[in-house]
Amino acid sequence: MASPPPPPKLPVPGRRNILVTSALPYVNNVPHLGNIIGCVLSADVFARYCRLRGYNVIYICGTDEYGTATETKAMEEKCSPKEICDKYHAVHSEVYKWFDIKFDKFGRTSSPQQTEVCQAIFQKLMENNWLTENTMQQLYCDTCQRFLADRLVEGKCPTEGCNYEAARGDQCENCSKLLNPTELIDPKCKVCKNTPRVRDTDHLFLELPLLSDKLVNYINETSVAGMWSQNAIQATNAWLKEGLKPRCITRDLKWGVPVPHEKYKDKVFYVWFDAPIGYVSITASYTPDWEKWWKDPDNVELFQFMGKDNVPFHTVMFPSTLLGTGEKWTMMKTISVTEYLNYEAGKFSKSHGIGVFGNDAKDTNIPPEVWRYYLLTNRPEVSDTLFTWADLQAKLNSELLNNLGNFINRVLSFVAKPAGAGYDSIVPDAPNAESHPLTKALAEKTNKWVEQYLEAMEKVKLKQGLKSAMGISSDGNAYLQESQFWKLYKEDPAACAVVMKTSVGVVYLLACLLEPFMPSFSNEVLLQLNMTPEESLSFCDDKGEIAKAKRPWDFVSAGHKIGKPSPLFKELKDEEVESFRNKFAGSQAERSSKAQADAEAKKVADKLKGTKLSDGGQKKEQKKQSGGSKSKNAEVDVTVAKLDIRVGLIRKAQKHPDADSLYVEEIDVGEEAPRTVVSGLVKFIPLEEMQNRKVCVLCNLKPVAMRGIKSHAMVLAASNEDHTKVELVEPPESAAVGERVTFAGYSGEPEASLNAKSKTWEKLSADLHSNGELVACYKDVPFTTSAGVCKVKSIASGEIR
Repeated sequence: MASPPPPPKLPVPGRRNILVTSALPYVNNVPHLGNIIGCVLSADVFARYCRLRGYNVIYICGTDEYGTATETKAMEEKCSPKEICDKYHAVHSEVYKWFDIKFDKFGRTSSPQQTEVCQAIFQKLMENNWLTENTMQQLYCDTCQRFLADRLVEGKCPTEGCNYEAARGDQCENCSKLLNPTELIDPKCKVCKNTPRVRDTDHLFLELPLLSDKLVNYINETSVAGMWSQNAIQATNAWLKEGLKPRCITRDLKWGVPVPHEKYKDKVFYVWFDAPIGYVSITASYTPDWEKWWKDPDNVELFQFMGKDNVPFHTVMFPSTLLGTGEKWTMMKTISVTEYLNYEAGKFSKSHGIGVFGNDAKDTNIPPEVWRYYLLTNRPEVSDTLFTWADLQAKLNSELLNNLGNFINRVLSFVAKPAGAGYDSIVPDAPNAESHPLTKALAEKTNKWVEQYLEAMEKVKLKQGLKSAMGISSDGNAYLQESQFWKLYKEDPAACAVVMKTSVGVVYLLACLLEPFMPSFSNEVLLQLNMTPEESLSFCDDKGEIAKAKRPWDFVSAGHKIGKPSPLFKELKDEEVESFRNKFAGSQAERSSKAQADAEAKKVADKLKGTKLSDGGQKKEQKKQSGGSKSKNAEVDVTVAKLDIRVGLIRKAQKHPDADSLYVEEIDVGEEAPRTVVSGLVKFIPLEEMQNRKVCVLCNLKPVAMRGIKSHAMVLAASNEDHTKVELVEPPESAAVGERVTFAGYSGEPEASLNAKSKTWEKLSADLHSNGELVACYKDVPFTTSAGVCKVKSIASGEIR
């Protein structure tokens, strides 16, 4: 018989009470990995961290079920909106359960509590005169005989510079601009595809301009005290700078919270108004004492997690709504916002079926802790990041298997060996461990990592927190290697005991610190340590556990018997990666297009295979004698026409914040603004030599995100045959910035945009001329500018990379 659920948690006087919410996922589809890292997973990590630290925390989430998108999906699937909500609420619940998301309550907005709380807030706004009536123009479809809600209209985005063809009536998903349907260029009804007409309809508006003073005071105080993420502050300030306008809170729909007003009884509340209230109503379905969480700002801290497109609703709309009631609400203290996680070569998209979805992840048989780790190391905290199967494989095999898993398995397997070879599964005693120099040094490093971990997590810098915890594992591996414990076992048993007891303590510490990120991993480690998660997973000040980080040998008592060690991670092989990449490559049309591009790239690469280094002019003479120069130049034209290579000036170069081998450069290529370029040149060219230097830049590559920073071009470099030396290709000093680099006897405009994956440029050669200069060439034809040939300084033989 299943045990009854624990009673609802309520705020406790004198303790730190934390209320965590994540943006309510919309219920009309399966969540993809971008949705998962953007809200529910990030919030789960922070809530788990709070539990680990002994804070009194609840994590509230649920499905956002009202509105146009649900009605639209119901039309597509020929069922009622409620049936759609029932179906996809179950799908979301199952996906999040598999991902080890631990909610205190995962509810729904189509509940009686939602109607009750939403209507009560509305009545307060009416009483306080923050609502006005107005006539607005709305699109009406004569074919469907209905007013079209925002999401039932699609058209061209009116924002200058965007012009996205499939912008929705409420927001453009390309530029994130909030829209009204009547602003769209060439709007179409999403149901029948006909052009709607404009008709008048009466609605209720929240007077945001009248609430602006209260709102600005709240934002100014809280954004500082709550350490709002920079992207949240920027998005909010952009809204305020534009000037607040009255915002419509009602819609001509049937599926939603009814408006309790005689004139508007046939309308429902607009989803932007009622969805954030879902946090409150879901808490009300968790406990009838919900007001103790939501109306006690002096004792409760509210942390909210979401993607960047949700920011204005949480920093402008929802706070204005609560402020307008005149009641003492628990207002958001801290907001943590993610940018977009992109998929391979494009954006994740629910509507277009692009990317890996929650149920797909389960079908790969890659464990949830691996998915969680990868998404969190790749969390787009300050800029868009990129999901690639190759990167997932590298992080699993290198960081989880070879670093973390290797350390834990080496330690526990050695302790588990029978007496005479190990410790027969009994943790040895280690008196005077602090007098062992290597161990003392490890303890100091570990303590610093723990301090960094705690600082990062308190500031909701989840990626940095994870990086700090993994640093402990790396130092643990180095400690094992340097100690040579396998020799100490026979030569110095006392020192070996110190090393192994300390290492077992570090294993336990890793299980604790990594639990918010990989809970199933931590549970398995504790099982192998013969400990129970309920009793053992804690990292509190008042229990003295943080102080033990300075003495890791004290975490696990001497004489404790460990469990049975086993490998924690499994290698992901190349053939599996390739299989997944093909399986999740998108729609049939996209796969067909990709196949054509790959075939074209292969054709070009095959043509270039015969390119060899010049022997200093001998081949040119042979070509003249054979009369083949015309056909050679014709062949040059075919490929070179695709290369838009320009003279660039590196205005600024710095090291990539998240990658030791990469530079990030700002390069002037003669356009209005410099381009951001990421180059893997740290190992070869000193930073000072990268500053204010002219280079050749390949400009028509598709932008690619490299460790979170998008690169919009490529700097050309040459390497010797074994790639031990690399040198930049330099245009003549007098060449003009922005000038196109051509080839001797050839000048042309680019005919097509290169796909970065084709690597066409890799076979371009470096030609050693008779005067000793190394000149960049394509099939013996030099790279040139109006000022002369482009050179490389010091490679005796090589190829353009």
